[in-house]
Amino acid sequence: MTTTDYLISAALILLVIPQIRGTRQTPRNVLLPVVAVAAAAQHYLRSFPTQGHDVQLYLVAVLIGAVLGAACGATTGVHRGSDGVALAKAGAVAAGLWIVGMALRAGFEYWTTHGGSTTVAQFSRDNLITGSAAWTAALLLMALAQVLSRLAVVQIKVRRMSSVAATPVRA
Repeated sequence: MTTTDYLISAALILLVIPQIRGTRQTPRNVLLPVVAVAAAAQHYLRSFPTQGHDVQLYLVAVLIGAVLGAACGATTGVHRGSDGVALAKAGAVAAGLWIVGMALRAGFEYWTTHGGSTTVAQFSRDNLITGSAAWTAALLLMALAQVLSRLAVVQIKVRRMSSVAATPVRA
């Protein structure tokens, strides 16, 4: 792993800090994690192989990311701030799930560059995965699925909160 790799991983993990403090649900704050993952994808993604079982690898990675993200969103509290703007605040479980997802990807990358490459290469051959480009794409898809599914769940909570607040009270 290069210094840039460590910095990108750290930046993605540190996105949890504003979530713990509570994030106003403005378009900018909502889209920041999506932009961060897109920037990482732009930096790392050179190809998107689809031979062998690459697509199955992508589906598994997306499923893992989506489950982590949905669980993170489900355990994120949403309430209305004093100014009326929705606030999303991650508790310990949500923050932990975010960190687990990011750490899994960073750990995999670290492991493959520090002695695990032979094992990954053998697994790839045995399971018809075309190589490092497929693994890179899978890990980025996992991150994107985690971010988007968390975003979707939190935005559903925000909309429900808004619709409940807008519903007139009947006597």
